[in-house]
Amino acid sequence: MEKYTLLYLPIFDTDLTDAWEYITFNLNNPVAADKLILDTESAITKRLKAPTSFQQYHSKKEREFPYYRIPVRNFTVWYVVIGNVMEVRRFLYNKRSVPHVKDILDF
Repeated sequence: MEKYTLLYLPIFDTDLTDAWEYITFNLNNPVAADKLILDTESAITKRLKAPTSFQQYHSKKEREFPYYRIPVRNFTVWYVVIGNVMEVRRFLYNKRSVPHVKDILDF
C-alpha cells in the first residue's frame, strides 16, 4: 500500500479560517465552528489512506492533475494527488454556483 504525504495550500487554510470565523462570529455558534474543523480534519485524514480510490471531479478543462472532493457538511474539500502527495487546495461552501467553483479551482 502506497503512503501519501499531506500538503495544505495556504488558500485552503484561508478558506477554512474564513468559514470558522463566519460560523463563530456571524452565526454566533463557536461550537459548530469547532466541530466543522474537527470533522474536516477527520475526513482528510481518512481520505489520505487512499486518495485516488475515489471518483475524480470531471470538468471540461484539461488538467494535469484531476481534482477530487470530500464532502464535509455544507462544504467541500478539494484536492489533487501529485505523485505521493495529497495536496489539499480549497475548502468551499457548497452553495456556490458550479461555474464559479470551476473558476476558483483554476490555478
